[in-house]
Amino acid sequence: MGSTWTVQYVPPASGPDAGQVKKEIESILAEIDQHFSTYRSDSEVARFNRLPANSCQPMPADVLKLVRLGETLWRESGGAYDLSVEPLMDLWGFGPQSREEKVPAAERLAEVRQRVGQGHLRIDGQQLCKDIALELDFNSIAAGYSVDRIVERLHALGIDDLLVEVTGELKAVGRKPDGSAWRVALEWPREDRQIAEQILGIDGLGVSTSGDYRNYFEENGQRFSHTFDARLGRPIAHALAAVTVFEASALVADGYSTLLLILGPEQGWEFAVAQNLPAVFVMRADSGFIARVTPAFERIVGRNAGKNGVYGFNG
Repeated sequence: MGSTWTVQYVPPASGPDAGQVKKEIESILAEIDQHFSTYRSDSEVARFNRLPANSCQPMPADVLKLVRLGETLWRESGGAYDLSVEPLMDLWGFGPQSREEKVPAAERLAEVRQRVGQGHLRIDGQQLCKDIALELDFNSIAAGYSVDRIVERLHALGIDDLLVEVTGELKAVGRKPDGSAWRVALEWPREDRQIAEQILGIDGLGVSTSGDYRNYFEENGQRFSHTFDARLGRPIAHALAAVTVFEASALVADGYSTLLLILGPEQGWEFAVAQNLPAVFVMRADSGFIARVTPAFERIVGRNAGKNGVYGFNG
């Protein structure tokens, strides 16, 4: 995935050694890369992306699972979230087929948008089919899925206390050797340095942050990020800089953090509250950044404050 992963765990009294654990993790990540990567020509998704319109391809069960989740997020977001934005990412300079980061000509943008739309995607048995020459990108949920897969596998090996992180998406379960909770730091979206503004004790939750502050370019004084609103065919342009979502499934947290970032500070907030999502919104303001937390997040803090080492929110 062009990034890193880390796994911390408490070894059980009788269980696999570290070498076996690492081998199991690397096997899972290799399989996911083989299925979802858009940067290798032999992956399942890359082969599907090369197919012309009105084509189908047999797909592994995990690809179909993520397509179904993508369809749910697409419907819930009114089409803002869309797994078929790969051509747009390439056009704007963020995808694997990119040439340069720049604002495309209106004519070229209109042309590429004809190949975007999750409504043109369908599952037929074990096959994935498309009626236009769309191309898929699972980067908004593949990391969270990887975390869930690793956690599931480690549990099967008898490892109950762990912290799994893949490209920044994570899940913590159980306790550290000293009996304290796994502690997770939430950062402000600053390019120059990392500043932990909140530290939470986490047990049984996946945590995902989506932001527009690290992968972007500027042109004529305007900022263009790698997060796209498929309804417009262009990068998001609003004051919401980052969203962190907490869910039992890291996969679900990953998808919803992206969805909320796309929807923005008002529509995203309304969606998160209506869906009872524990989330932290960080917005740009004249004085820097301001944060807003959902009622569901406040309930998590209150529920865990006495036993999981939750610390107060600075800001």
